[in-house]
Amino acid sequence: MDLKGRHIHLAVEGSTGGTTIGLHFAADTIASGQRVLWASTEMPNPSRFSQLFEHLSLVESSRFHAMNFGGRFDRAIDALLEAATSLPSVGLVVLDDWCEASGRIPKNSLDQISRFGKEAPSHICILLISKGSIDASGNTDEPIIARASEQMDKNGYEIWRLWRAKEGPHRTLDCAGKIHHLKLDDSGIKV
Repeated sequence: MDLKGRHIHLAVEGSTGGTTIGLHFAADTIASGQRVLWASTEMPNPSRFSQLFEHLSLVESSRFHAMNFGGRFDRAIDALLEAATSLPSVGLVVLDDWCEASGRIPKNSLDQISRFGKEAPSHICILLISKGSIDASGNTDEPIIARASEQMDKNGYEIWRLWRAKEGPHRTLDCAGKIHHLKLDDSGIKV
């Protein structure tokens, strides 16, 4: 997928592979000669990381820059903006599990995400990965909905959704209305 300059909010059903998709995009970005900034409260599973990055050399893998954003979210955004503008060839910034897993996303967090989208260099893809929710009201039959989708859309983020298509490794990825059927395995994502 061409990710250049895209701002994406990926809402995932819990434990369906959102981090794997982010790592897959990161490995592809690094293989194309660019850098990746990865921010999360927890680092990706080391085994999964190794599986998805095994085809990259040690030098290439060094273009993966990770940070923990525990604490004040605005300071984490400041640090990401500084890295995105000062490091050469940053092509992708991933914020994995950047908000609480359920409930409303706090306004301050949404404001910081909006600021990041506006101030980051325009060629960089921003991928936000968060848990989606289900519609308990019964107004939709969608398997997963993105929280704060109106605010995200207003701030220029495409809404993507990922859910378990059926038992096993099969997933459905809705990229702003374009549906992809995926299979997750040790080497990453198969379309």
